[in-house]
Amino acid sequence: MFRKMNLALAATLIMAGAACADPIEGSWKTQSGETATIGGGGSFSITLKTGKYAGKTIGSLKATGDNKYAGNITDPANDKTYSGKATLTGTTLKMSGCVLGGLICKSQTWTRQ
Repeated sequence: MFRKMNLALAATLIMAGAACADPIEGSWKTQSGETATIGGGGSFSITLKTGKYAGKTIGSLKATGDNKYAGNITDPANDKTYSGKATLTGTTLKMSGCVLGGLICKSQTWTRQ
């Protein structure tokens, strides 16, 4: 009986851990075809896993509510960091980096892998 209770408790804890994961966490295919992973808690780190800049951390985001995130995005080609934001809609993540207080922005749409 105790064994069944332990198994049930373990299954419940595993399910609770999965439910606590933020929807932005996981693997994403970038617009240019690389794979990036987003992970962490509270502050989410974005790291390229494939392509010319594999292993490079290219951003940090924090949840702002309603599947929206804000932070910094770094262009791996020139190492310039921009004010960044992301919006999650289903299996797509719209990423944008801006300068001059949002006057000039570049956007990409990533898809969940």
